[in-house]
This record gives sequence, structure tokens and C-alpha cells, in this order.
Amino acid sequence: MYNDIVRFFTDLIEQSGSYDIARAEFHRIMADDDDLHEQYCEWCDENGYSERNGFDEFIDQRIDSHDSVWNTLNDYDE
Repeated sequence: MYNDIVRFFTDLIEQSGSYDIARAEFHRIMADDDDLHEQYCEWCDENGYSERNGFDEFIDQRIDSHDSVWNTLNDYDE
């Protein structure tokens, strides 16, 4: 059981190697782990996400954050 659901998300994404694989694995894990699913539901509620889209929203924000870092680095080079 993870103490921090965001850490679980991050670890899952890093271990999966791609966002699509992470999404598939996330849905499989949620179906098998009631405790983790409960943590996820609480996280969604606290952050204003629907249970259906919370993980996808997290991934989208992560992608945007990484893009922002690269854009900043590219702006610095110019």
C-alpha cells in the first residue's frame, strides 16, 4: 500500500516506460487492489477530479509540466 498516491502514479509511469502502458496497468491495479482504489477515490475527491479521469488528468499535467521545462530550456538557448 502506498502512503502517497501521487508517488504511486509517478512510480507506475516511470516503471511502465510509456503513458499508454501506465494507463492500462493503472486500470488493472485499481480493479485488483481495493485499498489503493479507495486512496485513489479520496485523491480524486480532494483534487476535484472524477474517478474516471483522475489518472488521465494527472498524466496530462505531467506532460504539460515536462513540456514547460523543455520550452524554458529552449528559450534560454535562443
